[in-house]
Amino acid sequence: MKQKLQIVTPVYNEEKNIEYTIVSFFDDLSDKGIELEFIISEDGSSDNSVSVIKALSEEYKVTLYSSKERKNYTDSVLFGLSKATTDIVAFVDSDGQYDPSDLLKMYKRLEKGTFVLGFRNPRVDSYFRRFISKSFRLVYKFILKLNLVDPSSGYFIGYKEDLQKVLQSFQSGYLKEGFWWEFYARAHYQNIKIIEEPVKHFDRKYGNSVVFKFTKLPKIAITNLLGLLRLRRDIFN
Repeated sequence: MKQKLQIVTPVYNEEKNIEYTIVSFFDDLSDKGIELEFIISEDGSSDNSVSVIKALSEEYKVTLYSSKERKNYTDSVLFGLSKATTDIVAFVDSDGQYDPSDLLKMYKRLEKGTFVLGFRNPRVDSYFRRFISKSFRLVYKFILKLNLVDPSSGYFIGYKEDLQKVLQSFQSGYLKEGFWWEFYARAHYQNIKIIEEPVKHFDRKYGNSVVFKFTKLPKIAITNLLGLLRLRRDIFN
């Protein structure tokens, strides 16, 4: 009997990457005892992402939830995760930077009461982006007393019952530019063990991911610092 597994993926203007992401996971996992389904939380794309996903759903098991207006990454992820129904749920970003074969390794380490996080080893993002993440990780560790190798990784797998515990603690999210930092912290302080498994990381197939513009960095830094302090107060109270 195959293990049913849903993979949640948010999509915003990824018409050139989403097909590779979906097809590569089906190709890799279809003969390994996994009955796979993608849950796509599409977030108001202005390109042809929706058309590409609809075409893929005619050949693969893909469920599309589409939004006419842009929300944000956090709300898109929360919505997608809330739609998962299988006992085990995975998550991967839609940019094609993760290797599907690593998901099976993560699955083999999974137990109830744990999340398995795929930490990027090595991480291939730009030096500036890695520097920002490393600096924020030090602040994260100091404020939340949680030491993770890669708490911004969007590649994980867990049991739905554990996932629901974490989702119930979210309102709208304190870290809009750092959903996974908050997600793993909330999980940890609800006694869900975070297991980090090294995974391969690739350059984006197409396009660039612009997360931090230098001119906006001071505002983002202050916003995230305040978010961490609010998160700390929420967790420890």
